[in-house]
Amino acid sequence: LDKAVAEGLIDKVDDKYHFSHDRIQETAYSMMDQLNRCNFHFKYGMALAPLADGKGDDGILLTAANQLNLAGPEAVQDKSQYVIVASLNLRAGKKAMEMSDFVAAYSYFDNGITFLRKKHWEEHYALSLE
Repeated sequence: LDKAVAEGLIDKVDDKYHFSHDRIQETAYSMMDQLNRCNFHFKYGMALAPLADGKGDDGILLTAANQLNLAGPEAVQDKSQYVIVASLNLRAGKKAMEMSDFVAAYSYFDNGITFLRKKHWEEHYALSLE
């Protein structure tokens, strides 16, 4: 990272790194292959998921759901993660409805459904019903 800072691609402020320009970030992102991109979004979303416990910042909940939705169901690595992501999308959809953002709410609900597996209602009836 020090070389990227020296070249002016990344700025370092208080031990945090940021791209020095949006175009640099977009270029770096576009250079990642699709599989790595999905895995990155999924890992980031799953890292944020425990922080989105409903007591803190709603932005974390929405960011976690957005990251997981960008990854898609194909990025799920463990069967239990399907339910975690579906539940997170349900909470994000309800939060979007509270904010009267019905388009976003629909998107969260729709994405949440895509993470549910066949016959999910047999094991997770309450989640499926909601």
